[in-house]
Amino acid sequence: MTMVIYFPVGKIKYLLSFFFLLLVFSPVWSVNAWATKANAIQINDTSKVQKKGLPRVQIKDTSKAQVTDSSKTLVKAAAQPPIKDSSKFQGTDTTKLKGTDSIKTSSQNNEKKPIPDSVIYKQNTFTREEITRGERLFYGLVYLGNESINCVLCHNTQVSDTLNWNPDALEISNKYLLKSAKDLSKVLLKPIGPKMKLVHKDFKFTAGDIVLLKAYMDKFVNIGLKQDKPVITNLLLLIIASILFIVSFTDLIIKKIFRNKRINWLIVTVTGIFITYILAVNAIGFGRAKGFAPAQPIKFSHYVHAGQNKTDCNYCHYTAKISKSAGIPAGSICYNCHFLVRNGTRSGATEIAKILEHLDQKKPVEWVRIYKLPDFVFFSHEQHVSAGQINCEACHGNVKEMNRLYQVPDLSMGWCIDCHKTRKVNISNEYYKKYYPTFYDSLKAGKVDSIRVVGIGGRDCGKCHY
Repeated sequence: MTMVIYFPVGKIKYLLSFFFLLLVFSPVWSVNAWATKANAIQINDTSKVQKKGLPRVQIKDTSKAQVTDSSKTLVKAAAQPPIKDSSKFQGTDTTKLKGTDSIKTSSQNNEKKPIPDSVIYKQNTFTREEITRGERLFYGLVYLGNESINCVLCHNTQVSDTLNWNPDALEISNKYLLKSAKDLSKVLLKPIGPKMKLVHKDFKFTAGDIVLLKAYMDKFVNIGLKQDKPVITNLLLLIIASILFIVSFTDLIIKKIFRNKRINWLIVTVTGIFITYILAVNAIGFGRAKGFAPAQPIKFSHYVHAGQNKTDCNYCHYTAKISKSAGIPAGSICYNCHFLVRNGTRSGATEIAKILEHLDQKKPVEWVRIYKLPDFVFFSHEQHVSAGQINCEACHGNVKEMNRLYQVPDLSMGWCIDCHKTRKVNISNEYYKKYYPTFYDSLKAGKVDSIRVVGIGGRDCGKCHY
């Protein structure tokens, strides 16, 4: 009978784990052994390089002891050159790396050289995000440091009926459309005029900010100024009234859906009166432009010139006394004063420069006419200003208080006739003495106390309609 000896299973587990640990850590032990040998070699080499750091006795002893051992191991294992040559090679390379290469790598990898402004100003292609940032800079939505610079406060982005001395966004965008961002930077950061110096004194734009601003301004040329939405209340009411009128009138005659005809007659009557009133009022006002105040190519202020500077109206409108029309002053008249005055207290040199530019190019300023009568109406400034001695304010309002000139009367025929009914004639004028002697004699004799324009033909149709 044979005995079977059973080996315990638990011991096999321990043996397997022990062999597994040997397999894992055997490469690490070999690497550590090689590292210790390599460290011994490096200590030998650095001892030769650092001659000033240690005494000569220690250098000789360490070099002899470590050179022999390390050289034999290197020759047998890796077949490398002798230790003397390698020590010289390592000594020279390490000094070079410390002197030059370390500086190059730090400058190339760690420090980024700033891009010069001359390169930034040459950028001509922009992404949508960059243009959006330029827009936010223009509207003051981006903080530069601790402050935001809002260009919209001075430069309008929508049409306005009030005078703004500063150029609007479309005007400055058109001006710098063909110029570079560097030209724009000169105006923003280094302005010439005293007005712009005062406004731009706290500007802190970088070259990159100015380039993005210029990109948005170029886009704004195509966007243009925003127009106010027209009021369509009367038009909408007219359309609704017309629909109700047509439906009620059709039901009254053809369909007859509503049995009570009074409802249809009420709708037809109310809507008919409203439609007639709207059409009559707009037909009478057709061609009239009371309150018309267009934007002019040059922001000329009657308040500054006629009010503060007390310039006579006839100095600029010199043909009013001798001609049918008062005339539009030529650029040479403006140049009489602005030959010396080149900067205004409100607009700076911007608006005055426009006059000088037109003179240099020999082009007239295209002023927008405000007062205009129909072609079938005759009106003479000479008759009213010279003969009638009527002041300009009688028809044009108090222009001395107007920055932006607008039409005061509606220039209707009723307005002219009412003036002729109430206005007295200065019969002692040489004109009336010559052409109306009987009226002059009657007034002098005391037969009449006054003579109005109606008495000398102010209501004759042929006087104005010929």
